[in-house]
Amino acid sequence: MSTALALTVALVLDAVFGEPKWLWDRVPHPAVMMGRLIGWADRRFNRDMEKGTARKAKGILLMLTLVIGAAALGLVLRHIPLLEILLGAVLLAQKSLVDHVKAVARGLETSLEAGRHAVSMIVGRDTSAMDAPAVARGAIESAAENFSDGVIAPAFWFLLFGLPGILVYKITNTADSMIGYRTERHRDFGWAAARLDDVLNLIPARLTALLLFPWGKKLSLWREIFAEARRHRSPNAGWPEAALSRSLGVALSGPRAYHGEMRDYPWVNPHGQEANPCDIDAACHRLWSAWALVFVCVAILSFA
Repeated sequence: MSTALALTVALVLDAVFGEPKWLWDRVPHPAVMMGRLIGWADRRFNRDMEKGTARKAKGILLMLTLVIGAAALGLVLRHIPLLEILLGAVLLAQKSLVDHVKAVARGLETSLEAGRHAVSMIVGRDTSAMDAPAVARGAIESAAENFSDGVIAPAFWFLLFGLPGILVYKITNTADSMIGYRTERHRDFGWAAARLDDVLNLIPARLTALLLFPWGKKLSLWREIFAEARRHRSPNAGWPEAALSRSLGVALSGPRAYHGEMRDYPWVNPHGQEANPCDIDAACHRLWSAWALVFVCVAILSFA
């Protein structure tokens, strides 16, 4: 079976079933197992008394081990076609992403507190003092970024290299989300995870921007997207955020607090309107439209 055909089926399974709670309440999700492994390695090898050079070297060795192990596991499991499809579906996140983002819109329609609680499930920033537009912005930003690294990037690497490709991507992305921070503890140990994640998301993030761009509007918007993506705190996340903000006509990003500390991040599409629950729903619709285009392209490849 070609990787394109396997990916086509995996995309459908993920879109239909998402993350069934009844299953993952009984067995650990592969991403959870990856997280447990990385957490153990962080506790075991990232020692506080060690200097930066030693920490960075251990972080590099950890990522080499994780990548080689994920690739080897994928090479073994890819010979079981049904398992390759099922794991591919499990490691995509279209339906679960949209469900979580929509929950923020439904929460805001109930109360600001409900919206804050819902958005706290999908963002890492402080949510207790957010106003309604900030909650909506957080949901839309999460939709853009996670569509890139939760759907397009894993699909991209699956299409190129099959199960080994998506496993290497997911273990790297999971490591980045756990140890790829510029904190005192992880600045050096998580350096390799953060840099490799940046590299693996380089092309998918820009593909996502193409998918989310409002093609009915003037192409000169690309100059604004390019400029804002370069100013963004992430080398990749700014691309899908800037493109989706233009599709919706809303302002994103801007100042926010992490662990009680305000950070003056630049605005994305600063002249856009304030976001609201209707914009969250529109963002979800845009994600499904982009997903449909990806599905059609992959399906055509599978029969080429």
